[in-house]
Amino acid sequence: MKSPPRDFALLFAVMLTIAAGNTALQSVLPALGRSLGVADSAVAAAFSISALLWVLAAPFWANRSDRHGRRAMILLGMGGFTVSLLLCGLFLTAGINGWIGGTAAFGLFIVGRLIYGSCGAAAPPAVQALVAGRTTREERTKALTLLGSAFGLGTILGPAIAPYLTLGHLGGVEIGLAGPAFLFSAFGLAMFLAVLRQLPDDRGLTAEAHGAANAYPSIGGQASGASVAAAVEPHVEHVGYLDPRVRAWMLLGLVMGHAQAMTGQAIGFLVIDRLGVAPAAALQPTGLVLMIGAGSALLVQWGLIPLFDLKPRQLVIVGLAVAAAGTALTGLSPSLYGIALAYGLASAGFGFVRPGFTAGASLAVGPAAQGSVAGKVTSVNGASFVLGPSIGVALYQAHHALPYLLAGGALVLLLVYALKALREA
Repeated sequence: MKSPPRDFALLFAVMLTIAAGNTALQSVLPALGRSLGVADSAVAAAFSISALLWVLAAPFWANRSDRHGRRAMILLGMGGFTVSLLLCGLFLTAGINGWIGGTAAFGLFIVGRLIYGSCGAAAPPAVQALVAGRTTREERTKALTLLGSAFGLGTILGPAIAPYLTLGHLGGVEIGLAGPAFLFSAFGLAMFLAVLRQLPDDRGLTAEAHGAANAYPSIGGQASGASVAAAVEPHVEHVGYLDPRVRAWMLLGLVMGHAQAMTGQAIGFLVIDRLGVAPAAALQPTGLVLMIGAGSALLVQWGLIPLFDLKPRQLVIVGLAVAAAGTALTGLSPSLYGIALAYGLASAGFGFVRPGFTAGASLAVGPAAQGSVAGKVTSVNGASFVLGPSIGVALYQAHHALPYLLAGGALVLLLVYALKALREA
């Protein structure tokens, strides 16, 4: 059964909303944490905990949608997203207005994030499965790739518009930096109602296709295409993380992912401190830096890689060299222009490495193992955002340049390793 264009547009909007809402909140949270007087490490912990729950819950929900229906799982995901952001907005507003202490507000905020991490992961695999089941085998990969681009686009759109979603006083209550949480909660409610009214109930119907777990939507976590491959490729042969064929690629993805998560999570704090501005005044500069970073990665993945037709090992070598230079320069740059330029360079480097990692791991095994390897790639991408943000902010608290310099050094060592260990298929 072919999916009507209206249904596909709705599912595209669901994926876009989930990713944009999460990354919008990520981009304003450093300023929020500073304005509430909570430790920078608590800000990182809020997203690390949410990412951990997402990584654990995503495979569970992907399997459960086969039994309980795709529409039900999409509604669960959108409901969790909406309730989570609403609660986060309420708790942050209470802290902003002094009704409760900043630490208490942030503790309650983390509770709200638990709902997003545990329930929000239900929607993406169900959306994938619904689209896959309504397309022919020839159309499926193209449709799922387009759908996956919504997730990547959301990670760009969220930070880009977040500075413009802050609100003033409503009814004598200051909303301020909690505005993006409330507004994306409203977007989530609109998506929930649209899905409820527009998509038919598929409970009891035979599953025609399966979705796959998606990596946690986070700043810097560009889509790799692995979740699409995991949904459409066979899982006949199981491949472990330490399988000699893919071990070097898995290590590459894990180290690279942590370097990107460390530096991306600390960027909001770096802008505040390097520019010496009040937290609220740092929102637009931070959004600018994040937009340049995301735009650089997209330029690489949509323009330069197809133009030069590089092989996976070449993508990794070039990308690691560029990312190492960019991350180190980001930590040393004294001005907004320098930070934005360096962060864009780093993001371009990661934009080369991510597809190289995905393609290299895929080419290392045969057709029967493609689904298994794609699942491993997705899980490695997601795992990077569990501890990476907390490690990066902890290093940042010790010295502002430290996470960037250490990430740059780790990428140089990884480059040396890649030159020796990686082989073209």
